[in-house]
Amino acid sequence: MAYENLIVEKRGPVTLVTVNRPDKLNALNVRTREEILEAFENLREERGIRVVVITGAGEKAFIAGADISEFVGKTPLEEREIMQKSRAFDAMEDFPKPVIAMINGYALGGGCELAMACDIRIASSKAKLGQPEIKLGIIPGGGGTQRLPRLIGEAKAMELILTGDMIDADEALRLGLINYVVAPDQLEARTMELANKIAEMSPIALQMAKKSVKNAARLGLFAGLEAETDLFILCFTSEDKEEGMRAFLEKRKPVFRGR
Repeated sequence: MAYENLIVEKRGPVTLVTVNRPDKLNALNVRTREEILEAFENLREERGIRVVVITGAGEKAFIAGADISEFVGKTPLEEREIMQKSRAFDAMEDFPKPVIAMINGYALGGGCELAMACDIRIASSKAKLGQPEIKLGIIPGGGGTQRLPRLIGEAKAMELILTGDMIDADEALRLGLINYVVAPDQLEARTMELANKIAEMSPIALQMAKKSVKNAARLGLFAGLEAETDLFILCFTSEDKEEGMRAFLEKRKPVFRGR
């Protein structure tokens, strides 16, 4: 399917989704958020796709933020309606397959929020991350005030949101905001290596594992443990569970089919 602001490239079990507005530093406008929603909905139904990687076109930016030109002149009710309709970040977080952010440059505002909605984040050593909305007289509106404290703790999240300061990739790694920092020329290779490693696992187990980990931030401990047990047991209904156990006992590599 052709998109105006996205490039969707299938590489075996991994699909690379690229936000393609390099002249705007891949800033997220309404159209782009709608296309992300549509693309992820289409990928949800494709059994052959096991992992999705999302990045930005060019070398300067992953996503430099929202397209501020679309905010000017909007009434509160108009903007609220837009925000409620274009919940691309929530759709990515709830996507049943693993999603990896390949952060190749500026990941600011909505770009940082999109990255935080992914399951794993790998950044170029030249990347810069932050929530600078406070400098525009607004606050993060795509999950920044909720996901950032969960990832790095309330105190540091409060500092970054109240100052609007950017941090470099090494600091983001130290804080736990990203998983890896790699040289710019190794970013795609390292990301695809990890994506393909994950893609070798059972799609059913991946879905159950992702859901269970997400529950940790959404449920209390007792409810989370109960839900984990249920998801664990659900894995026992799959052919992949039998294949994984037999392969282990037979000392061979399992071949998971997502059944």
